[in-house]
Amino acid sequence: MSGRLAVIGLGPGDDAYLTAEARAEIAGAEMFYGYAPYLARLALRGDQTAHASDNRAELSRAEAALTAAAAGARVAVVSGGDPGVFAMAAAVCEAIDHGPAAWREVEIAVVPGITAMLAAAARVGAPLGHDFCALSLSDNLKPWDLVCRRLRAAADTGMVIALYNPASRARPWQLVEALRTLAASLAPDTPVIFARAVGRLDETVTVTTLAAAPEEPADMATCVIVGGPLTQRIERPGRRPLVYSARAVPEARQ
Repeated sequence: MSGRLAVIGLGPGDDAYLTAEARAEIAGAEMFYGYAPYLARLALRGDQTAHASDNRAELSRAEAALTAAAAGARVAVVSGGDPGVFAMAAAVCEAIDHGPAAWREVEIAVVPGITAMLAAAARVGAPLGHDFCALSLSDNLKPWDLVCRRLRAAADTGMVIALYNPASRARPWQLVEALRTLAASLAPDTPVIFARAVGRLDETVTVTTLAAAPEEPADMATCVIVGGPLTQRIERPGRRPLVYSARAVPEARQ
């Protein structure tokens, strides 16, 4: 008899961001699979077990979870943020697509969470108030040339761009290169937001410009939001600036 597999988004950090649906799924699961720092955020009971794996072991993690679920267990695969945004839901679906027939009989639930770009945007106002896109700067699963072509295409359309996985110890140069690529299409004073560890004790949020952005530190816990031509910065004495993207292009107001 097949069991159940829930792919759960834990949100950006603080338990306050965890949805009621996610809490219920966590309470009902027996076995948990995930990247160790995400599993560490769970307060598991004695009858619940955790199976940690490396951050790059997404497909093998999904396969192990599906094997357990196909054997009848109630399984949870946990992701930070939202499981469908550069996270584990795609890996689980990919494993099912290429795996044994028994995995297709497993009941699957994808439980949404608050993704990093939404938490980051909320800290500064409404930078995603007009059209936007999300891009991962990691070239582990796609060539860097493709990343650059997508950056140029997004910037040329004027969309706000949320950058995930902006820098790691193995690729510290990529964010600077991405910002240089965007600078060919965007004005130097374009607002840029660096939001790290939103919702956690070590949270930092900085509003800067595209010209100054290469000097800002970033890591895998950082989401970088690069504005577009419609993105405005509102200075407030003694407070962090508000950033928003206008709802309409100038031509639409005429």
